[in-house]
Amino acid sequence: MHLYRYTSEEEIQCHTTTRRIRRLPRRIEFFQGTLDNTDGIESVRIFDTTLRDGEQSPRTSFDYDDKREIAEVLDNMGTHVIEAGFPVNSEPEFEAVSDIAAATDTTICGLARVVDKDIESAIDAGVDMVHVFVSTSDVQLQDSMHASREEAKERAVESVERIRDAGVEVMFSPMDATRTQESYLIEVIEAVDEAGVDWINIPDTCGVATPTRFAKLVTTVREHTDARVDVHAHDDFGLAAANAIAGFEAGAHQAQVSVNGIGERAGNAAYEEVVMTAESLYNVDTGIDTTQITKLARIVEEKSDIPIPANKSIVGRNAFAHESGIHAAGVIENSDTFEPGVMTPEMVGARREFVMGKHTGTHSVKKRLVDAGYDPTDSEVRAVTKRVKEFGAEKRRVTDQVISRFAEEIGVRSKEEVRI
Repeated sequence: MHLYRYTSEEEIQCHTTTRRIRRLPRRIEFFQGTLDNTDGIESVRIFDTTLRDGEQSPRTSFDYDDKREIAEVLDNMGTHVIEAGFPVNSEPEFEAVSDIAAATDTTICGLARVVDKDIESAIDAGVDMVHVFVSTSDVQLQDSMHASREEAKERAVESVERIRDAGVEVMFSPMDATRTQESYLIEVIEAVDEAGVDWINIPDTCGVATPTRFAKLVTTVREHTDARVDVHAHDDFGLAAANAIAGFEAGAHQAQVSVNGIGERAGNAAYEEVVMTAESLYNVDTGIDTTQITKLARIVEEKSDIPIPANKSIVGRNAFAHESGIHAAGVIENSDTFEPGVMTPEMVGARREFVMGKHTGTHSVKKRLVDAGYDPTDSEVRAVTKRVKEFGAEKRRVTDQVISRFAEEIGVRSKEEVRI
C-alpha cells in the first residue's frame, strides 16, 4: 500500500489568499506492514492551551513578552485556536490576552468560570471565543465548588447564554467529565446545547481516561449535542496524546494540547505528538506548518523553564539520534530502516544525528571521518572505532574534536593529502 501526500500549487495559492503558505511540497511514502492503514480520522483541528493550562505547570510563569512571542509562533504555524490565558486573573494577564487577540490572525480564546466578572473580562479582552467551565463531578461539586448539580447546570446555561448574547463564540467544559455520572453529564450537555453553545469540550481533568473508554464517551456526547466536540486530555498515566487521538477517531473535531505537553501535574496532550500523529500516521493535513515544531518546542522549553527530556518523542534531542552500530548503519543506508519513515527530522525542523559512543559501529565512524575531510582505510576505521568505544565506555563524550584527535594519532590521511 503506497499513500502519498502532495501540496499542490492550487492549495498553496489558496493558502496565500486566506492565511499563509503552510509548508513546502513534500512526498512521503507510507510504511507497508501490519499497520499500513491511514483510515480513522477525517480532519484535525488544534486548540493550543500552552499559554493557559501550560502556564499552570507548577513553578512556571510566562511574562507578557513570553506570551506574545509564543503566540506569534503558534499563529504563524497556522494553529486553529490559541487559548491565550485567563483574562480576569490579573491586569497583566488581561493586557496580554487583549494584545494577542488584536495582533494575531487565528482564533483567540479566553478562559472564564461560570462567573459574571470572568465572562465580562474575557469579552472585554476582545477574544474571538470564550471557554467557560464548571465542575460536574460530585467530588468537585461538593468539595471544590460547594454547589449542587442543579446550581451548576443553571450557571452553565446562564453563562453560555450571556456569551452568545454578546456575539462571541462559546465553548463549554463540564470539568472532570470523565469522573462525572454519565446521566448528569448528558443532562448538562443537553441543557447548554439548547442554550446555543458552539463547542462542547470533554475534559479528562484528572487524567483517568483510557483510549477505548474515552472514545466511547466522545461518541456518547456527540449523540446528545449539535455542537462541535473538543477534547482535553491530561497525562497522569501517560495516555494524554493517545486519548486525544482516540477522541478524533470517535468523531471529535478538535483537541486541546500544549507544547511539550506542559500543564497541570503531569501535563496535557503534547502539541507536537498530536499534530505529527495526525499528519504522519493518519495522513491528515492539519494545515499546520510542522517545520516550526522544534523551534516552538525550544522556545517553550526556555520560557517555561521545563527541560525537554532527551527521549521525548518528536522534539527530544534523541528523537532522531542514532548510536547503535546496527541502527546507524541501517539509517546511513536508508533512514526508513530504523526511523518511522512517515516522519522525517526535516518535517519537524530537526536534524538527524549520529552519536559516537560505546555502541558505535564502523559505519558511523567512517561517515564521521569522511565528513570531517579524512580518507580512511578500512583498518584505520576499525582502529578509530575501537578507540571511540573505549572512550565512550568511560562515559566520556565523543566530540568531533575527539574523533579528529584519534584520526591524527592513528595517522589517517586527509583527502587533500591523498590527492597530493
